[in-house]
Amino acid sequence: MSAASSSTPATTHSNGVLIRRLLGLTWRYRLGCIKVLSIQLVLLTMGLLGITLMGLGIDYIRYHMEGGVFPQAKFGVTLPHDWPPLQVIAVLAGIILFLAVCRALLNYAYLISINILLQQELVVDLRAVIYDKLQQLSFRFFDANSTGSIITRVTGDVQSVRMFLDQVLFQSVIMAVSLTVYLIYMASLSPGLTVVCLATTPLLAFMSLWFSKKIQPAYVESRTLVERLVQYLAESIQGIAVTKGFGREAENRAKFATSNRAVYTQQLGIFWRLSLFTPAVGILQRVNMIVLLSYGGWLVIHGRLPLGTGLVVFAGLLEQFSGQVNNIAGVVNSVQQSLIGARRVFEVMDAPVEVQSAPDAMPCPKLKGAVRFEKVEFSYSGIDPVLRGINLNVEPGQCVAILGATGSGKSVLMSLIPRFYDVTAGRLLVDGIDVRHLRLDDLRRNIGLVFQESFLFSNTVAANIAFGHPDATPAQIEKAARIAAAHDFIMQLPKGYDTVLGESGNTLSGGQRQRLAIARAVLLEPAILLLDDPTAAIDSETEHEIFEALDRAIAGRTTFIVAHRLSTLRRADFIIVMENGRIVQQGVHEELMRVPGPYRHVASLQLVDGSELERLKPRGGAP
Repeated sequence: MSAASSSTPATTHSNGVLIRRLLGLTWRYRLGCIKVLSIQLVLLTMGLLGITLMGLGIDYIRYHMEGGVFPQAKFGVTLPHDWPPLQVIAVLAGIILFLAVCRALLNYAYLISINILLQQELVVDLRAVIYDKLQQLSFRFFDANSTGSIITRVTGDVQSVRMFLDQVLFQSVIMAVSLTVYLIYMASLSPGLTVVCLATTPLLAFMSLWFSKKIQPAYVESRTLVERLVQYLAESIQGIAVTKGFGREAENRAKFATSNRAVYTQQLGIFWRLSLFTPAVGILQRVNMIVLLSYGGWLVIHGRLPLGTGLVVFAGLLEQFSGQVNNIAGVVNSVQQSLIGARRVFEVMDAPVEVQSAPDAMPCPKLKGAVRFEKVEFSYSGIDPVLRGINLNVEPGQCVAILGATGSGKSVLMSLIPRFYDVTAGRLLVDGIDVRHLRLDDLRRNIGLVFQESFLFSNTVAANIAFGHPDATPAQIEKAARIAAAHDFIMQLPKGYDTVLGESGNTLSGGQRQRLAIARAVLLEPAILLLDDPTAAIDSETEHEIFEALDRAIAGRTTFIVAHRLSTLRRADFIIVMENGRIVQQGVHEELMRVPGPYRHVASLQLVDGSELERLKPRGGAP
C-alpha cells in the first residue's frame, strides 16, 4: 500500500479543552477518586492531630519543669491533673505512636487504592479503548502514522492520562485543602506571625510557575526524541535481515547510540534545571524558618505565644505549608507533560472512522462474487488521484490478473474491494450492491486475502490457518491445508498443527508461509479471493508448488491476482494492464500479445529467457 503521509494528524484542541476532556474521563472513575481523596483527607487530619499532640506534650513538660499549672482545655483537650507527669507523657506518646501506625496503614491503603484505580483500571481501560479504536481505523491512518508513534501512544502516552489524575487532579485538590487548613490553623495561633512568615510565599509561587513555563518546551522535545528512538528501534528489529545482509550492524549501532545519547542529553538538561531550581526554592523556605525562629522566638520569650502548641506547632504547619507551595511547580510540570501525552491519545480517539458499516447496512451472509467498478476514482489526500475512471466488470468465478509498474494502482484497486479504503468517486458493486451498503464484517468474511509477504502470528499452525474462522474444526483446518498443499509439510513439523510458530512465521520458508496464507484464505470459503503478487518473492520450484495450491484455491471463486510473470498471467481468464491509475489494456494473453503496448513489451522481455518460454508450454500452446 502506498503511504499517504508521514505526519501525525493535527489536533485543534486547546489546553482548556484537553483539561475538560480529562476531567470528563476522570468522572467515570469518580467513586475510586472519592475513596482516594477521602484517605488523603484522613491522613491530613491525623497529621495535624499528631503535630498538635506533640505541641501539647512540649508545653506540658515545660510547665511541669517550671512548676506551673498546665492550662486546661487547650485545643479542647483536658489533661488529667491528678496523673503522674510520666504517665501523661507516656499516654501522649502512645497516642502519637498510634496515629503514626494508623497513618502508615492508611498510606498503604492509599497506595493500593490509587494503583488499582489508575494502573489497573484507568490505564488498562484506556489502552483497551485505544486498541479498539485502532482496529476500527482505515489503512489511511496507519499510512500516515509510523509504527513507533502508534506504539508510543498506546504505551507511554496513556501514562500521561494517569499522571493527570495522580499528579495533577489529586495533588491539586489535596494542595488546595491542605493550604487552606494550614493557613487557618496558623492564623488561629498567631495572625502576625502568619503574615510575616508567609511574606515570601507569593515569590515562591511565582518562581514555581515561571520555572514550569520555561521547562515545558524541554519536555515536549524529550517526548519527540523518545518517540524517534522507539521508531528507529522498531525499524531496526523489522529490518534486521537487511541490516545483517548488508553488514550494517556497526552503522546501526552508531545511529542508535546517537539517538539514545540525544534522549540522554535532553533529559540531563531537564535534570540540571530541576537541580538548580530545587535548592533555590529550599533557600526561600529556610528564610521562612529563620523569620519564624526570630519573630516567633521573641513572641515565646515575651509570653505571647506558647512554645509547644504555639511555636512548635506553627513550625510544623509552616514546613507543611511551604512543601505544598513548592509542589505547585511539580503540579504545573505534570500538567504540561500530561497534556502533551493526552493530546496524542485523543488524536487517536478522535481519528475519524472513515470505513464503517452504515446504520442501514445490508447483511450478506454469502456472496456470489460478481464485482463491478463504475467510474471509480480514489485519492489518499483528495487532491492527487491514485485511480482514475476505473471501469471493470468481473463475473462470478472469473480470474482477473493485474499487471502494472510500481505505483500504477494495482494494490489500491484490490484494497477497495474489502473496503480497506472507500472510493473517492464512482461506485464499487459486489453482486450488484454498492459495498458501502453492505455490513463491513460480512463483506470481509466473503473475501480471502493472500499478500506478497504473508504475515503469520506467534501461535500454532492451526490457529494461524483458523485466524479468520476461529470456530473451525480440525477437519476444516486440515481440508484447507490440503487445498493449499500445506498438509504434508505441516505434518513434518515437531507437533504438526499444534506447532507454535516463531514471530511472523520466521521458522518457515517463504513458500511454506505462503501456503499457510492460502489455507487461511480458503478456510473462509470466500466468494472473492485477492492475491497480491503471491509468487513474487519465491523461487521457480516453490512457485510451481504454490500454483498447484492456487489452482485449487481459485476454482469457483472470483479472483483478482497481481502478477508480473507470464506463467501467472496466462492462468487468468483475462488480464488488465494499469498505468498511472488507469486501465490501459485488457484482454487475454493471446489478444494482448498481438497488440503493441505495455503488455507485449513486458512479455517480450520475459520471453527472451528460454526458461520462461518453457514454463508457458505446459498448457499446450505457444504463447
